[in-house]
Amino acid sequence: MTKRRVVITGMGVVSPFGAGADKLWKSVVEGKSAVSRIENMGDMNGHSVLIGGEIKESVFNPNDYFEPKEVRRLDKYLQYAIVAAREAVEDSGIKNSDIDPYRFGVIVGSAAGGFHTIEKSYADMLSKGPTKCSPFTIPMLICDMGAGKISIEMGAKGVNKAVVSACATSAHCIGDAFRTIQYGDADAIITGGSEAVICTIGLGSFTAAKTLSKRNDEPQRASRPYDKDRDGFVMAEGAGILILEELEHAKKRGAKIYAEIIGYGQTGDAYDVVAPCPDGSSAAKAMEFALKDAGIKPEEVQYINTHGTSTHLGDIAETLAIKNVFGDKEANPNLRVSSTKSETGHMLGASGAAESVICINAINNGIVPPTINLENLDEEVANLNFVPNKAEKFNVNIALTNSFGFGGHNAVLIFKKYN
Repeated sequence: MTKRRVVITGMGVVSPFGAGADKLWKSVVEGKSAVSRIENMGDMNGHSVLIGGEIKESVFNPNDYFEPKEVRRLDKYLQYAIVAAREAVEDSGIKNSDIDPYRFGVIVGSAAGGFHTIEKSYADMLSKGPTKCSPFTIPMLICDMGAGKISIEMGAKGVNKAVVSACATSAHCIGDAFRTIQYGDADAIITGGSEAVICTIGLGSFTAAKTLSKRNDEPQRASRPYDKDRDGFVMAEGAGILILEELEHAKKRGAKIYAEIIGYGQTGDAYDVVAPCPDGSSAAKAMEFALKDAGIKPEEVQYINTHGTSTHLGDIAETLAIKNVFGDKEANPNLRVSSTKSETGHMLGASGAAESVICINAINNGIVPPTINLENLDEEVANLNFVPNKAEKFNVNIALTNSFGFGGHNAVLIFKKYN
């Protein structure tokens, strides 16, 4: 069976920089940090982590997108998912008249779902009684409802599901959408992920796990992948959505094509629920599988957007994996590697999709975004070109993005310039 070619025809993002894929791209290229003191939680008494990649009301007001009653019935993660999906669909130009609704699908996930809803509903139950929460509590909190809501709004009656694999969630969603179209089960799919966990339960539990940076006095310098002085990741929120479409279907309706997706690899560490496998072997194997799927050699990749969260163990394991597959900068001088989580913070289940948007823009603009805050390179991750602190003009024909999640979930996507 000949696999069908799959292209990207639309992109949508809600990030700490605001609503719009263009805002994300412009900000990361300029090396801006979206990390700041947390404001939306109100009283931060008792929290030792006070910073995050928070979406402020100044850059995203839900009342600009939804009726007041609807705002009350949508958790923040759902608001972000729907707004990003609207942008992606509008960007793609796809209309219901262009496609059989049963060939039009949605694969959108979330690592955590409605944490804000869980927190509020539990508080209501404690204070008012066990049934005194909103009747919309369940559809506001479950992780599949982003896919459900988008499907209803867009009239997409094809495949409809949510992959949940921690920080690899949206990368797995995109990869599964790619496979679904490749093998003929859909012609177009709205895919990606959304996350909103900057609340007491989210911030407190990740702090208890000792995973977050406590550089509260310098928020914009807190996310510092590969830097010797990194002390953990910075939690962020947002959504990334792509429109994946079968090539001939896209060409037939005259769609603009941003890039082609050519490879998908996935593995499991089978090691620990939080820590990555120290030698990076399973992450390396996921990259190898993606390269094999794409039918390309390692030296054909010009840019890797890393998982690069700014944790001590994670950065080292991923660097070992990259060197194992691609070689170091002496062996492979044409490879650029950067972590844009240094600018955005870590959007958890939405990060793979947002970083896919960044890879696609790197291909189309011939610019590799930087790893900011890289001031003292950790000797344990040396010998890769991490594009420190300033974007680099560089021809990118093929870009790869890594996403790794708690539980040992590894997902790798490869994008190529369309021609």
